[in-house]
Amino acid sequence: MLNVTDIRVRPSEKATGKLRALVSLIIDDCFAVHDIKIISGKGGVFVAMPAIANPDGTFRDIVHPLNSSTRAEICRMVLDAYEKHLASLPRDDTQ
Repeated sequence: MLNVTDIRVRPSEKATGKLRALVSLIIDDCFAVHDIKIISGKGGVFVAMPAIANPDGTFRDIVHPLNSSTRAEICRMVLDAYEKHLASLPRDDTQ
């Protein structure tokens, strides 16, 4: 089991586009992963691991889980933290 000791959500400052937030994940109080992306897609939001662009225009993850169960656990934790962040924002009830 992955011991994530902190998750920080930084909302995207751009009101347009698909990027919703950047997330930092701390593991065991000693290893940080920054720039995990929460992206809005056709089926809802999803998590994208930090990546760099290849010369051919494709992208390659520079940090990623090595198995599907760890990926699912990280995605769940990141999306849960994002949902909690959204719930903590002031509501505009004027509409």
